[in-house]
Amino acid sequence: YPEELAWHTNLSRKILRKSPELERFHQFLVSETECGNISRQEAVSMIPPLLLNVSPHHKILDMCAAPGSKTAQLIEMLHADMNVPFPKGFVIANDVDNKRCYLLVHQAKRLNSPCIMVVNHDASSIPNLQIDIDGKKEVLFYDRILCDVPCSGDGTMRKNIDVWKKWTTQNSLQLHGLQLRIATRGVEQLAEGGRMVYSTCSLNPIENEAVIAALLDKSQGALELADVSSELPGLKRMPGITKWKVMLKDGQWFEEWKDVPPNRQTQIRPTMFPIKEEEKLKAMNLERCLRILPHHQNTGGFFVAVLIKKSPMPWNKRQPKINQKLPQRTGDTVETAANLDEGTENITEEPALAENEESKKMQNLQKPDTEQSKKEGVCGPPPSKKMKLFGFKEDPFVFLPEDDPLFLPIQKFYALDPSFPKVNLLTRTQEGKKRQLYMVSKELRNVLLNNSERMKVINTGIKVWSRNSDGEQFGCAFRLAQEGIYTLYPFIHARIINVCIEDVKILLTQENPFLSKFSSETQKKVKDMAMGSIVLKYDPDPEKPDSLQCPIVLCGWQGKTSLRAFVPKNERLHYLRMMGVEVFKAKRKEEESEGKTEEEVECKQAQLEEGMDVEDNKHDSVTKMEAETGEESSNAPVESSAMEVECKTVDLEELSKNANNHV
Repeated sequence: YPEELAWHTNLSRKILRKSPELERFHQFLVSETECGNISRQEAVSMIPPLLLNVSPHHKILDMCAAPGSKTAQLIEMLHADMNVPFPKGFVIANDVDNKRCYLLVHQAKRLNSPCIMVVNHDASSIPNLQIDIDGKKEVLFYDRILCDVPCSGDGTMRKNIDVWKKWTTQNSLQLHGLQLRIATRGVEQLAEGGRMVYSTCSLNPIENEAVIAALLDKSQGALELADVSSELPGLKRMPGITKWKVMLKDGQWFEEWKDVPPNRQTQIRPTMFPIKEEEKLKAMNLERCLRILPHHQNTGGFFVAVLIKKSPMPWNKRQPKINQKLPQRTGDTVETAANLDEGTENITEEPALAENEESKKMQNLQKPDTEQSKKEGVCGPPPSKKMKLFGFKEDPFVFLPEDDPLFLPIQKFYALDPSFPKVNLLTRTQEGKKRQLYMVSKELRNVLLNNSERMKVINTGIKVWSRNSDGEQFGCAFRLAQEGIYTLYPFIHARIINVCIEDVKILLTQENPFLSKFSSETQKKVKDMAMGSIVLKYDPDPEKPDSLQCPIVLCGWQGKTSLRAFVPKNERLHYLRMMGVEVFKAKRKEEESEGKTEEEVECKQAQLEEGMDVEDNKHDSVTKMEAETGEESSNAPVESSAMEVECKTVDLEELSKNANNHV
């Protein structure tokens, strides 16, 4: 793994949870995972994002993204330069299962990125999106696509006992068609010169080489398999295979399509068989595929193929049939839009859209209220009735108008830089008081505004401000949110207090400490500042190499006689660990004080770990989740007030009063 950022343990989940000797390590893993500093996943699942070769400016589509471990890798690659708050690229993470989308949101939210959008569509018919480029509508093509398709999961046989009980050859025969449709839809939306990685956690050639061979065959030279033998040099791999047979559930084997009896030709399709023409087979270079076998390096089984698009797909070169003639009534316009929304397996990428004058005119004849909502920056749910038959009803995404009076007090209070992209601020409330303000990148704003009727967006944006009724009397009704502070900080020029390492420890370990507990320098700075939301910044001292050498930015609140930090609990524990403060005993004491039994603690940890090890089993149904069941706010980490983490007596009455604030 690049820069040695991955670590491997042979411990099973059961041993990790139950062993008293590993309790401290287990708590460290759970806590750091929850605040986004660690992602736990199967080792081989990390391979596909690495082979995508992502750069911060790339537009990326993750077609079958849940539960989101690979998506997290992609987001990290976008933010390779931590000094750039808004990379030019973005990740659109899609999944067909509405419930799994909320698990995906939970995973992505840990990384606090303004460049991620979670959508809910069938990957085999995911709609074409449009973006505005210099005032012209153009089809969005992706630079990188991750196509980690649903599979039989037979490569996970080491950890997944169900595979031994339920596996049949029928699984692959049923999935082959879906896998091919998803891969086909992926390459249609790939930009020329772009790279798509196709992967499964299966070792069956029907799901792997057969899909790739069929895709290469019908691409007629538009696609090629990339040679990645020099990438990831430490990885033990096997080449793709070129010969295989197809077997039915009853044990019948077939070598060629012509051998299949007519009554079996609905179960077995021609694309499942290897290519017989030697020259064509050699030109495909199927040996460039990667097969990872479990016994080679103590992992799961995995298949990966890297495809590069050299030219438009042959079925996209013709003029698109859609929008060939102008509609005569507004109703026709709506009907056409609805047909586009629902999509089919043969949706085209429409490369000739820019040249098609009639289609340009068609785009201008939009429904009046849709046009009006776009002007107001409202991205509501899609109008297609089909979309509303499942899942939760999502709130609209409403961008703040440039002249919104809500923003002026915020701008003045925090002395925001003139370069601050206020047009990228959005809320989830169309009417009434705006409780939270979120921020997206300029590129994602472009996607949202131009495709609200095409796609079902589950979540996007990072929370940067929260309404605080007490703040209005101090000049600003919105306080800073910790999850968005690293995005906002470069634009803030007021309300910043530089603190020393001892002050940071006090802020993170004490509940609402008095100002007298802080250093004299901090007290002087606070004295001249009005009450309200503040930024607490720690800069490392190079002359003290033994002290913490990474900068810290915290959100806080200045009262009359006290100073407090508004930071989620697991993030507090992270910073304290970095400073060498022991947090293990305190966490255990806290759980005992709240009356939790050992079983309840284990249940909580199991919920936190849910989804970490299901990355390769996309065909399994998702267990019911308690938190991710609806509104976006349920996915956001709760910002609690400080906990006592020193080994002191815990006031049970105080804990019961503040129980609702605890994570």
